[in-house]
Amino acid sequence: MPGKVLNISCIILLSVSVLTTGCTKSEGPDQGSAKSAIIINHSNTKINLIPEEWISRARQNLHIAYSHTSHGSQLIDGMTGLVSFKGSLYNWNEEGMDNALELHDYAMPGDLGNPDRTSWADETREYLSSHTGINVVIWSWCGQVSGSSEEDINTYLDLMSSLENDFRSVKFVYMTGHLDGTGLNGILHIRNEQIRNYCKNNEKILYDFEDIESYNPDNEYYGDRSPDDGCNYDSDNDGTPDGNWAIEWQDLHTEGTDWYDCPSAHSQPLNANQKAYAAWWLWARIAGWDGK
Repeated sequence: MPGKVLNISCIILLSVSVLTTGCTKSEGPDQGSAKSAIIINHSNTKINLIPEEWISRARQNLHIAYSHTSHGSQLIDGMTGLVSFKGSLYNWNEEGMDNALELHDYAMPGDLGNPDRTSWADETREYLSSHTGINVVIWSWCGQVSGSSEEDINTYLDLMSSLENDFRSVKFVYMTGHLDGTGLNGILHIRNEQIRNYCKNNEKILYDFEDIESYNPDNEYYGDRSPDDGCNYDSDNDGTPDGNWAIEWQDLHTEGTDWYDCPSAHSQPLNANQKAYAAWWLWARIAGWDGK
């Protein structure tokens, strides 16, 4: 008899799950989207593969707070330029007016390491307490991962986990740090691997900043050639950068057709293009798209 009760309970739970699949205006982000890790990287920069339905669903249901300093602005400048390049489907503004994506840029001051390694979490708690409609929070690093210890990154991960536990209706997006030219054996890459592994093993949502800027749009990998945030790389690993993958790709492709010009702090327009494409993939996944 206990077994029968358990089976009936499972059927009831399954029925409820089926009935509540999908998002409406009042539901916010899909509550099942983080049941497995969502890793956004260079594989998620083909914006034409994102169904318009899920772009629209993200615009309708997501209310995003994004905090960053200069490097994080690549994502925003790319998203702004994308509207002119691809059209109003990708509109965003701070209020979500005219059916645009609601994204509060510079919602909180500083970044994940500025002014220190913990203030961002306090800022997030204060912000969410007074902005109860926000259902997605994303913070970026500037250059602090390059000087991080394993303990420093554990502090970041622990603070993120604590926020997730205290604000269950909010999706928190983890992020890796930007490239710095130190290669695969550098502190930056090692600490980013720590963040990646944590997110994969604990079913988190990750926007992999480093990985996105390690590949050009043709999927050519530069991570083993000591690339930096400006897209410069060392083709023969002799210690001297001698190429720039973004400029090289832009020169071989048509501006306004294959890529679009836009500001890109410390970097090239193509980098911001790729960051914007990946950002919309992220928004669609959080809204409930399975990525397929």
